Amino acid sequence: MVFLDVVFYAFTVVVFIQVIFYIFFFGKFAFLKSIKKRHKNIEISVIVCAKNEAENLRHFLPSIISQDYQNFEIVLINDASHDDTLEVMEAFSERHSNIKIVNVKNTEAFWGNKKYALTLGIKASKYNHLLFTDADCKPVSKYWIKEMSSHFSTEKSIVLGYGAYSKIKKSLLNKLIRFETLTTAIHYFSFANQGLPYMGVGRNLAYTKDEFFKANGFISHIKVRSGDDDLFINQIASKTNTAICFSNESFTESVPETIFKDWFNQKRRHISTAKHYKLKHKILLATIYITSLLFWLLAFLLLVTLHYWPIVVTFFFIKLIFQYVIIGTSAKKLNEKDLLFLIPFLEIFLIIFQFAIFINNLVSKPNHWK
Repeated sequence: MVFLDVVFYAFTVVVFIQVIFYIFFFGKFAFLKSIKKRHKNIEISVIVCAKNEAENLRHFLPSIISQDYQNFEIVLINDASHDDTLEVMEAFSERHSNIKIVNVKNTEAFWGNKKYALTLGIKASKYNHLLFTDADCKPVSKYWIKEMSSHFSTEKSIVLGYGAYSKIKKSLLNKLIRFETLTTAIHYFSFANQGLPYMGVGRNLAYTKDEFFKANGFISHIKVRSGDDDLFINQIASKTNTAICFSNESFTESVPETIFKDWFNQKRRHISTAKHYKLKHKILLATIYITSLLFWLLAFLLLVTLHYWPIVVTFFFIKLIFQYVIIGTSAKKLNEKDLLFLIPFLEIFLIIFQFAIFINNLVSKPNHWK
């Protein structure tokens, strides 16, 4: 009984911590209104790095070319592709004068390193304000550049956007991918809103060339094969220089994986960079994960043994109510409201999924940039 008492008190503390996160971090983003900024029409360089992405460029590049924006160029980086990527880029470049191509060839020192290719593209860009996306992404509206660039100011040199994944009907894997993307976005938007920005996603991210060169580019983590987006933002972002943009017209949408193993390997690469975050960010993110894990484990143990079960059930539903309200409101804000009714199942799976990735990354290193 003493053991179960300890479990009960631990469960109480876990619920308290979770509720604090939902109220003071995630809740403030969930109920934050998107402020309509005045469109400044500043000069923008849109940067797309592609490696063996010929088909994706054919499909998605027109949605960037057709943006309703006056002063922008598109910098297409061919990162040593061995398909028709360069030929596709050249075909578009012949028809559109605002497209610049940077053809990167592998070097012994930077073999297969996306950060090296991006650095060359950034150096070749004409304008100071840079907007990044991937070759398999498309803006959901013709006002994507307008919306993202409107958040730049004399103080704000970094803009974090939302990179969604397209919906596939009757696909459980698709819902899992989108739920993981949603929770990640809630985290980085919430922390940035509270003055603790820690990451962004390269599918929809903007910063200035001045910031890039002030930080000496990716040099501090050039040997880490991934992290051209989240590690760089973790390095340079602060509460004064970072803005968030989550208006519906500012989203990008990517093609999701359709095979679980491919998604697992993709997330292994992404999660492997988290160990390089600043200590305060690692502590906060670890606290969120550990308390989420303990919530379900301790609740299960206490309910199976019926130990103080009326109080346990009350605490259990208090946490779930906060979670449904906060995540549900955020999901509607980010156009992911169809995920709402599956939250408990999706959260449990995500906890197990992330634990499996952690173990796999301890055993072997993940593969990187194609």
